[in-house]
Amino acid sequence: MALPNTREFYINGAFTNSIDGTDVPVMNPSHHTPCATVTLGGAKDGEAAVAAAKAAYAMWSQTTKQERIALVERILTAYKAHSEELALAISTEMGAPIDYATSAQVTAGTWHIENFLMAIEDFEFEGSLGGHAPDDLITHEPIGVVGLITPWNWPMNQVTLKVIPALLAGCTMVLKPSEIAPLSSQIFAKIMHEAGTPAGVFNMVHGDGAGIGTLLSGHKDIDMISFTGSTRAGQAISENAAKTLKRVHLELGGKGANIIFDDADEKAVKRGAISCFNNTGQSCNAPTRMLVSRSRYEEAVETAKAVAEMIQPDYAEKSGRHIGPVVSDVQYDKIQALIAKGIEEGAELVAGGLGKPEGLEDGYFVKPTVFAGVNNDMTIAREEIFGPVLSILPFDTEEEAIEIANDTIYGLTNYIQSQDAETCKRVAKNLRSGMVEINGKGRARMSPFGGMKASGNGREGGVWGIIDFMEVKAISGWKD
Repeated sequence: MALPNTREFYINGAFTNSIDGTDVPVMNPSHHTPCATVTLGGAKDGEAAVAAAKAAYAMWSQTTKQERIALVERILTAYKAHSEELALAISTEMGAPIDYATSAQVTAGTWHIENFLMAIEDFEFEGSLGGHAPDDLITHEPIGVVGLITPWNWPMNQVTLKVIPALLAGCTMVLKPSEIAPLSSQIFAKIMHEAGTPAGVFNMVHGDGAGIGTLLSGHKDIDMISFTGSTRAGQAISENAAKTLKRVHLELGGKGANIIFDDADEKAVKRGAISCFNNTGQSCNAPTRMLVSRSRYEEAVETAKAVAEMIQPDYAEKSGRHIGPVVSDVQYDKIQALIAKGIEEGAELVAGGLGKPEGLEDGYFVKPTVFAGVNNDMTIAREEIFGPVLSILPFDTEEEAIEIANDTIYGLTNYIQSQDAETCKRVAKNLRSGMVEINGKGRARMSPFGGMKASGNGREGGVWGIIDFMEVKAISGWKD
């Protein structure tokens, strides 16, 4: 199966060559070898995409809900038809093991498309203000032309979380996928084309943050930016976007606390460690700080150590339940520096550590690593590592656990493990995060995803994800 041609963009309903772009290699992180070439668009490419989206807005914004649903249903059919191709692309570009790419990465996109179709079915775009004001109409209208900037760690998860609700809201768009992992988005553009998306409604330009990303976030004809990525990049986008007063939706970093009380079930520690190491630790909502009641602390350290030694890294193209490499040499070097910092600051290294696993020296492989004896002032407890590194911290009281969990700039997802329902409810309400998961129970279909503080703003998924791409209009004197 051939990899897609990422030297082409998708603008105004057609695949086109760049006007003023620059070619760079796409690296296979398992082998540190080029697997494709991507063209990073220049200013003329970005302007062409924005102009196409702007020209299509008047038409698409006036379509009916059923017309938009029909398009998304065709997209879902085409997406499923290309699932095998998408899995290969994701595995090759960002290092997800092929079985994980198939079972989790690709299906995340299917899940979101289906969920948005469920959410939109009962959504009313307009309605009365209330019985007290029969002549006041409230409408939800598309915000306009949107710029969508997506990351490399969950490519189709993030692309579908932005493109599909924007379509259903009535927006037109320009997508800039990660230049590190552009292959799957190229296939997604083909899916959009095969589904019959009207020309100009969906446009895609490859590029980097400094180029196309900056052009989109500062462009006068872009009404909203939806960005997923690092907190640092989110700050830069917000500053650039402020000049045009556009809406900025941010899904940023995390440093999730997993609070394990003394009555937690026997699998809580193992479950938390595995969750931390999934996707090679490259998930913003990973539970990377394990806070453990002192009565179970030593047991937890031993269990986490055993999990880290059980989970083996290996090449992404191999079938199996291993973890793959991290995405790039930049990420590898950052993770190694933070592991070294943990050792330097006095944390106890109980598993993993510096260097590559034996026999995997050619790729960007990181040993699953566990630190004990961590306190919340250490760098490894404060910075988002974005790799398979778990920090374990003890606590003595519920109040101390909450204080440690909230003592971070981030506020994305926290986790609670206890068999006492009242403890779980009390702690959940006191945690400063956009999401809380209790006892390994995943969030349901159409649940909103998003954070507080330096983890961003806005919500993705379900009806909240659609509303984020809309403006509310109040009209008085409306007579039916």
